[in-house]
Amino acid sequence: MSTVSESARVAVIIEDDVDVQTLLDEVFRAAGFETVLAGSAPEGIAAVVAHHPVITTLDVNLPGMDGFEAARRIREVSTTFIIMLSALSEEPDVVLGLSAGADDYLVKPVRPRELRARIEAVMRRPRFEAPPAPGSPSGGAPMPSPAAGLQTHRDLSLDPDTHTVLVGGGEVELTPTEFDLLATLLDSGRRVRSKSELALVLRGDTAGGASDYVGEPDRRTVEAHMTNLRRKLGDTPADPRFIETVRGVGYRLTSADLPTGGVPKA
Repeated sequence: MSTVSESARVAVIIEDDVDVQTLLDEVFRAAGFETVLAGSAPEGIAAVVAHHPVITTLDVNLPGMDGFEAARRIREVSTTFIIMLSALSEEPDVVLGLSAGADDYLVKPVRPRELRARIEAVMRRPRFEAPPAPGSPSGGAPMPSPAAGLQTHRDLSLDPDTHTVLVGGGEVELTPTEFDLLATLLDSGRRVRSKSELALVLRGDTAGGASDYVGEPDRRTVEAHMTNLRRKLGDTPADPRFIETVRGVGYRLTSADLPTGGVPKA
């Protein structure tokens, strides 16, 4: 496992294929990162704990412990942005990866330009930096959350300063991507946000531009994150308390005064 300076912008690469590991290392270094390379899930989890990376790439097919379990364990100790890499491209595989705690899912073989674009999108997103190591200086102020100030809806509250979400007074553990989606919906209120809009929010492309193309895989990724977000909030599309689907359009908050068990929207 390599070492990095305390002030570095760090990426942890968990990959047992040496050729793929080398490619990822080159792309991240070209993007201005220092990298920590790991060939197994336990080694990679230890690297995440030790180095507090901004981004972690995680191969699904690892020896001993697969990437899905590794993602779950990383999520218990870190808010690092997880990009899962896999040769498995079917929708159930993508959903499983995102459900395990990944923020993004790339299908192998990895295309350097696409990976670089995903890295740049991550760095544009208005979200917290990785936490500093225990006992170290604060490392600077965190990046602002998508919404400023406490956001509430019915018995749900989101605090961007502490990066916490409460439902009925109990804390709900969300991935950074799920947090960003929820913050965007709370900030939008009853305005419908399309899947394409939400995909651009996650990229940090809210102002539009050359990278504002959204394909079907991007929309499916948003759908998968929304499914996981609703499950964690105790919400369902058929009986929404917080988030309702506007069929053929996108998502929005339920009415604040809508009784629990209101009219299904999806």
